[in-house]
Amino acid sequence: MLSATLVQTALAQGARPPAEAQGANAPDQKPAFPGQTRAPQPERTTPVSVTPVVQGLKGVWAFEFLPGGRLLVTEKEGRMRLVAPDGGAGVEVTGVPKVDARGQGGLLGVALSPGFASDRTVYVSFSEPRQGGNGTSVARARLVEEGGRARLDDLAVIFRQTPTYDGDKHYGSRLVFSGDGTLYVTVGERSDLQTRGQAQDLSSGLGKVFRIKADGQAPSDNPFVGKEKAIPQIWSYGHRNIQSAALDAQGRLWTVEHGPRGGDELNRPEPGRNYGWPEVTYGIEYSGAKVGRGLTQRAGTEQPVYYWDPVIGPSGMARYDGALFDTWRDAMLVGGLVSKGLVVLKLDGDKVVSEERVPLGARIRDVKVAPDGAVYVATDSRSDARILRLTPGR
Repeated sequence: MLSATLVQTALAQGARPPAEAQGANAPDQKPAFPGQTRAPQPERTTPVSVTPVVQGLKGVWAFEFLPGGRLLVTEKEGRMRLVAPDGGAGVEVTGVPKVDARGQGGLLGVALSPGFASDRTVYVSFSEPRQGGNGTSVARARLVEEGGRARLDDLAVIFRQTPTYDGDKHYGSRLVFSGDGTLYVTVGERSDLQTRGQAQDLSSGLGKVFRIKADGQAPSDNPFVGKEKAIPQIWSYGHRNIQSAALDAQGRLWTVEHGPRGGDELNRPEPGRNYGWPEVTYGIEYSGAKVGRGLTQRAGTEQPVYYWDPVIGPSGMARYDGALFDTWRDAMLVGGLVSKGLVVLKLDGDKVVSEERVPLGARIRDVKVAPDGAVYVATDSRSDARILRLTPGR
């Protein structure tokens, strides 16, 4: 814990204490610039009212709002559901791809085509079983509803992370459409010591952010198009495991990736940039040892905009663009698996100026802003996952 003396000193100096009160796993590591970690809490916290709106789900990983207010939900074990936000598990959608649901794998990210209202096209990311192992893949299909039933038609895999690997961790798997119609795909480096170094290898698809066209091909302005041996769909590299991604008001991509023991990172991935993993990182191995040489800075690698030590366990992310929470306008809302709540980041330009924690008493897997401005979050449970509605409290 932060000592009472430190808290009293901060208060005496007029500074607001940080939201994080636990000691760091790597206390000798120093941020590269002021405010890179442990930003102060906002001047006033936001009271929140929490209402469960969907119950009885299993292993929810992601969800999207459909026109009209229903939710399209993925469940890790390989199910997709159409759910009205006022009750139970809804209608199961058939025709989903086969998944390898061991460990952290399964049916994962989901995104609607920018033209969904007319083309009914859905994109999903999943851990695809393959000869010799598995890998993160992206498929697209049409969502068809007839006679109270729903299915995916014309399912086609449009992109595969390579190489295939026989593991069960770090699939990443957030899907975010940009304003120009291209699709960002986040993946992991598969966790293990023998694979993590490939996050630095442009001929490998491990530990990357990809930017693809709607058919899975590389846009011509991607940074590594035409570079020998480089995968042309790569946008940025040197990532560990990205499970949070969203666009800001300017249409720029932001991500939060899982760090080691300490070292969760908020980044704004830019084309062609190297974000360091595993050669540069905050935090330490789960064993307590250094990660590699223990470097937190190195020429040629980007610093995170912000990092957490200890971790929040990031999953799901949304920019708040609604009208209900005035204090959250344009804030980034990040789900916390370890912190068991919502993490609210206010930014000034590209700098975090405050961090607020909204405790929800459950691991949060995904976050979305509803059309009416309420915030919806999915809890992470294999047997009774719920979707909660957050509105301003008293």
